[in-house]
Amino acid sequence: MSLHKEISFEDEICQHLAENGWLHADGDAANYDRSLAMFPKDVVAWVKQTQPEVWKTLEKNHGQNAGATLVKRLRDCLDKQGTLSVIRNGFDMLGLKRGIKMAEFKPALGMNPDIMQRYEANRLRVVRQVRYSIHNENSIDLVLFLNGLPVATIELKTDFTQSIHDAVDQYRFDRNPQPKGKAAEPLLKFPSGALVHFAVSSSEVRMTTHLKGAKTFFLPFNLGDNGAAGNPINPDGHKTAYLWERVFARQLWLEILGRYLVTELDKKKQIKSIIFPRFHQLDSTRKLRAAVLEEGPGQKYLIQHSAGSGKTKTIAWTAHFLADLHDADDKKVFDTVIVVSDRNVIDGQLQEELAAFERKKGVVATIESKKGSKSSQLAEALSGDKKIVVCTIQTFPFALKAVRELTATEGKAFAVIADEAHSSQTGEAATKLKELLSAEEREQLDDGGDVSSEDVLAAQMQSRSDDKNITYVAFTATPKPKTLELFGRRPKPDQPASDDNLPQPFHVYSMRQAIEEGFILDVLQNYVSYKLAFKLASGGKEWSDTEVERSAAMKGIMGWVKLHPYNISQKVQIIVEHYRETIAPLLDGQAKAMVVVSSRLEAVRWQLAINRYIKDRGYPLKTLVAFSGEVNDKESGPDPFKETSKELNPGLDGRDIRTAFNEPDYQILLVANKFQTGFDQPLLCGMYVDKRLDGIQAVQTISRLNRCSPGKDQTYVLDFANDPDDILAAFKTYHETAELSGATDPNLVLDLRTKLDESGHYDDYEVDRVVTVVLNPKAKQSQLEAAITPVADRLLKQYAAAREAFKTAKEAKNKTAAQEAKDTMDALTLFRGDIVSYTRAYTFLSQIFDYGNTDLEKRAIFYKHLVRLLKFGRERVSVDLSEVRLTHHNLKNRGKQKMNLKEGETLLLDPLTAAGSGQVREKETAYLSEIIEKVNDLFDGELTDNDKLVYVNNVLKGKLLESETLIQQARNNTKEQFANSPDLKTEILNAVMQALDAHTEMSTQVLNSQSVQEGLRDILIGPSKLYEALRENDESPPGGAA
Repeated sequence: MSLHKEISFEDEICQHLAENGWLHADGDAANYDRSLAMFPKDVVAWVKQTQPEVWKTLEKNHGQNAGATLVKRLRDCLDKQGTLSVIRNGFDMLGLKRGIKMAEFKPALGMNPDIMQRYEANRLRVVRQVRYSIHNENSIDLVLFLNGLPVATIELKTDFTQSIHDAVDQYRFDRNPQPKGKAAEPLLKFPSGALVHFAVSSSEVRMTTHLKGAKTFFLPFNLGDNGAAGNPINPDGHKTAYLWERVFARQLWLEILGRYLVTELDKKKQIKSIIFPRFHQLDSTRKLRAAVLEEGPGQKYLIQHSAGSGKTKTIAWTAHFLADLHDADDKKVFDTVIVVSDRNVIDGQLQEELAAFERKKGVVATIESKKGSKSSQLAEALSGDKKIVVCTIQTFPFALKAVRELTATEGKAFAVIADEAHSSQTGEAATKLKELLSAEEREQLDDGGDVSSEDVLAAQMQSRSDDKNITYVAFTATPKPKTLELFGRRPKPDQPASDDNLPQPFHVYSMRQAIEEGFILDVLQNYVSYKLAFKLASGGKEWSDTEVERSAAMKGIMGWVKLHPYNISQKVQIIVEHYRETIAPLLDGQAKAMVVVSSRLEAVRWQLAINRYIKDRGYPLKTLVAFSGEVNDKESGPDPFKETSKELNPGLDGRDIRTAFNEPDYQILLVANKFQTGFDQPLLCGMYVDKRLDGIQAVQTISRLNRCSPGKDQTYVLDFANDPDDILAAFKTYHETAELSGATDPNLVLDLRTKLDESGHYDDYEVDRVVTVVLNPKAKQSQLEAAITPVADRLLKQYAAAREAFKTAKEAKNKTAAQEAKDTMDALTLFRGDIVSYTRAYTFLSQIFDYGNTDLEKRAIFYKHLVRLLKFGRERVSVDLSEVRLTHHNLKNRGKQKMNLKEGETLLLDPLTAAGSGQVREKETAYLSEIIEKVNDLFDGELTDNDKLVYVNNVLKGKLLESETLIQQARNNTKEQFANSPDLKTEILNAVMQALDAHTEMSTQVLNSQSVQEGLRDILIGPSKLYEALRENDESPPGGAA
């Protein structure tokens, strides 16, 4: 028995294909012409059967040489045009009135009997053991032909004897398309030979479209195995049977050849590559198309495809397939497909992909501000013959408004495909978005942060009934809970969402599979955690005896420490030296790094500090900083700072930050709420994090490192701000399929409406008065003000009176009256919070549930306008920290952390929870001295005398301030000249020697290390402000230069 051998494997594949519409016969290999790289009999048979008039003319012109002349001319055209072009567009021959078609693909529209007859006549053939070489007798296991032209080659290996790697190596080392010093092999030559080459074993499939000898790169073409790489067990046979049973099925294989394969051209318009879809791209686009055909317009689909999935190409295929989709009655399903991307930079890539996938030119329109009015561009594109319209997320609200009008007035249908790309939001998109965002997300947006298009899309979608002719397809690698609830599919679609009927993504290509298949890197492989410990003290003055709010004080203290020059300088030193030692040598010296900080103010301080550190040491490094808007920081400079400020980014020269950072002369990019999402830089190998990252933000930010690049196999993360367990938990949530922990209760909105109505702060008449004005297209702003102001004014006066009563009662020490006034203020603050919760919950849930109650919609409109006028309950508390001093500081390297994504439990995503169930929390107060004592207690036992800044700020600085030499130099030199003075180094060493007895351990470290001496000098010149102190203490008139 030879069941374990390759020959048996070949038998099974050929038998299956022969039984399912393919031509196959023993001895076929003898009819293969290796110099022409085709099956001439099928070429002639195809032309004779489908184009008899052409064949008649050929016989008339060439007699018995008609066939030979045909295939010779065909070979010439293959060499000039490439195989794919000839298959799709045919070729010309002298003496013929029209070109010769070499295939017929199924049209999107109609069932023209002539076309369908030619489509059915396509001759698919599988030939075994093809001796392909014009130099030797090597043979390839299987070759697939379409009408005599080779479209695929296959090398088989059974796992009983060999592996997939043996098949790959056979192509790389034994199937050279261009043998040294010899003519090219016609079958293997790119792009005029076979279109794709499969390495196949019993358990895996890999493929390539371009053989390059040993440099050939094969991509996995596997189903995935429960979120992992590879293929699942097949109870009926080989794990890879899907290849010949599904992919090579006549209809799908012809569609792949006719519609999926894409040629990419270089700048000279020559073919540089051919794209063959990866399995998940093929699978998702086909399943989506089938679902839309079955369900019709108006549904929502969530595609969870990881980074590295080729999402832009999947979107391009999806857009073209949906644009051409016709139902069973040959009616176009969608009038237009709108593709939404909120990355202006990536629009170029997206446009290129969409254009490359076009079969007919001119069907794609891009809405761009440089082309004039966006609204007129949209109107023209949506009413004209454009099948696909590309717009940014900023333009999307206007597009959706136009689309809704067309569906309502003309019954048109549209598909909206949203990419998860990210960018800063402005205008109407952001205004609507804020209704859905949490307090933390709104705060980040206000600080110039990024938000996702899935959020903006959710904000734009109103009730389900509005969008019955609009299909939404959302692509994301990291779906948020609300995205899953909005776009996810319930296993039992006819039943509401519940804990055993939770919405799920329509299609998944997981982060785990992408990592295991080598398309992205595991960014947690080298994750190092740092822990900060510090102590604070008074600057010699008594603390104020006024009590302060504890949470505001804690936030202020932690922010003060983060911005402290010493804290920044220590982290800057760690980062720059780590970059130089670990990151810089990677990728032949081209590796880059990103530093993530919490705020724009930190970004300014860090950039100035890191550039100063690099300049002082003469390192050949250049940095950029990215943030939105402008920052006022009087400590750093008199004028506001922007990205374009010369002090921050002196070498930009009008370039975009992305473009500049792509250049080899920049190595480190500092970011604050920018470029943490949607930013692809394959050369990024290091990330330094000094910002609290939660959940999805942790995954999106650190995943900036995961893009592959030749030679890139290591990434490094140094984290100063997060617990490694929290980061690991966040990544595990999205490692495979993101899942909800439960379903949102639709009664949340009803319960909250009841609670708000019972508060007695408004009545139905007042609600209707506001709604009538808002819904009247001819209404004026003054009418809205007249309708809403009486309610707002009443509530504002109640709050102001209660606040005054509280103040009076406190002064009179009347506890009962003070409590009553405070209860009134708390109730009004809670009311304001509840109407915000209602608006957010209703905006979200009305897209999932049909409440069928206009009162709920009316209240949403009423609350939305009322809340803008209620300015109470948001007072900011400030705490005076001017007398706080940092006495101890220690950054402890906790070492490389074990971050195993495959072990332990996976966190589920929580749905929207009870809205309006909160209460106003009593604000804790305490003396600032007590709070600082508590902060210091956090690090009890973690700090030693070596961590004391007293040694620098008091002992050494005190001795240096007594030096007449330094006083004179500070008087007569700039700070930069003073910092580089040899006398400064001498005086520092003298001061260290004098402190040796009292501070033996620290002084010895300084004396024994050149780098510690330099670091000490930097601290004295920087955070300790030695130069300024010397000049302040000097009362003599300036003399000559030192």
